[in-house]
Amino acid sequence: MNLELQLPYFREAFYRRERRSVPRARKFTAEALADWGRTARTDDVLLCVSELATNALLHGVPPGRGFRLHLYLERDGLLRLEIHDSGPGEVRVPPEAVDSDGGRGLSIVAAIADKWGVGERSPGKTVWCEFTL
Repeated sequence: MNLELQLPYFREAFYRRERRSVPRARKFTAEALADWGRTARTDDVLLCVSELATNALLHGVPPGRGFRLHLYLERDGLLRLEIHDSGPGEVRVPPEAVDSDGGRGLSIVAAIADKWGVGERSPGKTVWCEFTL
């Protein structure tokens, strides 16, 4: 079940540990950007949502748990996207993609987003990226 809180410049949704959560997170984000009238970089933002949500599901969400997506839009047009998970582990960009099946997600985020980073959370972590819209 998708729970969301809608305020003028903030939206939040929770997704369970299941494959259909990634397209749902993309749809949720696309709708928020459209509602806010900020669609100039929608493809970039949605690609980063896909990468971060997929990483959370594969590496950060323990069985029986989920991840939370936060979207913040500042009045100056800065969009901050955060994925909160409850799993352990470090997040880092690999020096090179490991193989053809994976290892590129954070490299893609680093290349597309204006800024990105990782924050601590108990339990787990928050991986975020920002875009000027």
